[in-house]
Amino acid sequence: MPVITLEQTGDADVERGGDFSLFTRTADAELRERGLFIGESLKVIERAMAAGAVPRAMLLPQKLLEDTMPVIKRALAADASTPIYVAPKKLFKEITGYEVVRSALAVFERPSLPSATELLDSLGARRVAVLEDIGNSTNIGAIFRSAAALGVDAVLVTPSCHDPLFRRAARVSMGTVFQVPWTRIGSVQSWAGEGIPLLHDLGFKVAAMALSEDSISLDDEALRSCEKLAIVLGTEGEGLSQATIDASDYTVKIPMAHDVDSLNVAAASAVAFWELRVR
Repeated sequence: MPVITLEQTGDADVERGGDFSLFTRTADAELRERGLFIGESLKVIERAMAAGAVPRAMLLPQKLLEDTMPVIKRALAADASTPIYVAPKKLFKEITGYEVVRSALAVFERPSLPSATELLDSLGARRVAVLEDIGNSTNIGAIFRSAAALGVDAVLVTPSCHDPLFRRAARVSMGTVFQVPWTRIGSVQSWAGEGIPLLHDLGFKVAAMALSEDSISLDDEALRSCEKLAIVLGTEGEGLSQATIDASDYTVKIPMAHDVDSLNVAAASAVAFWELRVR
């Protein structure tokens, strides 16, 4: 299918069967229900395609057509029927709801997720991050970016954690959500009752990043000596659940100056990943 230049939304709706609701900024949850996700920015789209995802459709502002052509050619090489919509700035804003035109958008099929056991066994993982109930997509994306840069083998997200493939999370991660293997752990919100025994069965010690009276320092030798370590990070404000802390092998804090008691979870993850990396 050739590149389709739009003049009004009816062009594709009537003549090509286009569903522009896929590209709206509020569509993340609906897309997930339909087995889809949306990638925003050339970096995200390129890394998704490099991981094996094939776009179902693309939409981009007219001014970015030339810069996007290498990606468009790869998409059409994978599936020549993929619709590629190009819109002038005003129409792009009308379709997407964005005031600022950032980059191209692409809709992809969601990959199937392996079980946590399948994933960790297949990787021979030694350092794993577990994200408990983190509801901020910016933090999730930043954590994935740090995980990719600092040697974390996989990320596990609990049932109540936001989706790493939500548009903002993937964009903030710079597409590293497609480079760092991830899946869900646990079947209910109180995941620790089944999830932490599973990690123990796979040979992992579990370190809960939390402030408590018996917290050990991040640079404690006991942590560095762990052959396999799962680092559990909690949501802003409430932190980790008491059930998770109680079931973990270690409760860990980052030493801080000037009476600062904690860091943003994304910043804390980077510090923890660096200090606890395999050496």
